[in-house]
Amino acid sequence: MDLVLRSIFVFILILVVTRAVGRRELSSMEPFDLILLVVIGDLVQQGVTQSDYSITGATTVIVTMALLVVGTAYLSFRFKRLRPLLEGGPVLLISEGRLLERNLRRQRMTVEELRAEARQQSIGSLEDIRYAVLETNGKLSFVTGD
Repeated sequence: MDLVLRSIFVFILILVVTRAVGRRELSSMEPFDLILLVVIGDLVQQGVTQSDYSITGATTVIVTMALLVVGTAYLSFRFKRLRPLLEGGPVLLISEGRLLERNLRRQRMTVEELRAEARQQSIGSLEDIRYAVLETNGKLSFVTGD
């Protein structure tokens, strides 16, 4: 039972920390960020299992984490009011062609990063963008034109 409680606590902690840290795509991570993720994974494993290296302990932790993932996905699907808490919401970065610097700062994103993303989607200039949205999965969506 101790492993289940530890797993639940760590799952909630990871959910809160990822909400606080912000959105980043895995493909846009710096090498340091990726190494940090691996180290965090190892620390989580040590905190959850302590010195229990048994198959039963590993199975208990994996099943508990899987049930929590499925459970939060179900809650997000079933209860619309929980979605912003569990998944976050899209953030408008450009509206009607106007850069929303306050939202950029909140997402800890620079104008240069926004320009780079626009270029990767074959958009030459921020002036060509009518709307830019940071989606809940960390990707940027652009609407251009009139």
